[in-house]
Amino acid sequence: MNRFFGRLKQNRTKIWVGAVTLLLVFYLVVSFQRSLLLLTDPEPVARAIGAAYLVLPVIGAWALIRELLFGARTEQMAKVLEAEGGLPVDNLPRTPAGRIVRAAADEEFEKYRAETEAAPDDWRSWFRLSCAYDAAGDRKRARSAMRDAVRLFRASNGALAR
Repeated sequence: MNRFFGRLKQNRTKIWVGAVTLLLVFYLVVSFQRSLLLLTDPEPVARAIGAAYLVLPVIGAWALIRELLFGARTEQMAKVLEAEGGLPVDNLPRTPAGRIVRAAADEEFEKYRAETEAAPDDWRSWFRLSCAYDAAGDRKRARSAMRDAVRLFRASNGALAR
């Protein structure tokens, strides 16, 4: 029983993502069905609303697929880095509330920024820079750096496949 709860705790992020994904898929299906109902209505205004409403599930499905692929690629890169021993170590001091001390994160950030400037075409340096941005509390730049890492990772894997 402890083993079950241990694995449950270990995979709670994936379980949460799965639950949110299922809810979003349900919403998208219902939205799509409602838009089809409006499109079959004889009133032109209802049909126009149905056509406009049809855009929501399409955009939602696109965003969902894009985010799931981003997460899968990020996880794939983390596994490669872990196998290589290149994952950044989470040894930054924390406040009593568990948050990373900002000054320590900023100091650590400089190391990864310099690494990325020295090797701008290496996805590994961009991955570590993304982790440093995240530790420093800059989520927007962390995500942007991770997108760069994903792009370079895909390009390097494409070159290996040729």
